[in-house]
Amino acid sequence: QVQLVESGGGLVQAGGSLRLSCAASGRTIASLNIGWFRQAPGMEREFVVAASWGDFRTNYADSVKGRFTVWRDIDKNAVFLRMNSLKPEDTARYYCAAKPGPVYLTDSSFSAYDYWGQGTQVTVSS
Repeated sequence: QVQLVESGGGLVQAGGSLRLSCAASGRTIASLNIGWFRQAPGMEREFVVAASWGDFRTNYADSVKGRFTVWRDIDKNAVFLRMNSLKPEDTARYYCAAKPGPVYLTDSSFSAYDYWGQGTQVTVSS
């Protein structure tokens, strides 16, 4: 069983930055494929970025490419999402998801992931 806990959300002005964290337990972070998704009220869950277990190969949504960066800290057993140049349309609840290896995944489909955190709210004001 894998538990994921997100943190780091908040209210920020357009153009600002936030760093989200996803702390994992139950498996080492290096053994997990990780996905970040977001969901705004009344909208479908949207893919943000995926990173594979092992070599941490990444796949970013076009809407965040060049602004968001994902990385992992093995010592902290966590994944982080740095969000720069935030826009009001980035406002959503952000979720971390995981699927254990050895399946190798950089999938943008939320159905590919087995475990989900509770999410953290990001609000970007104009």
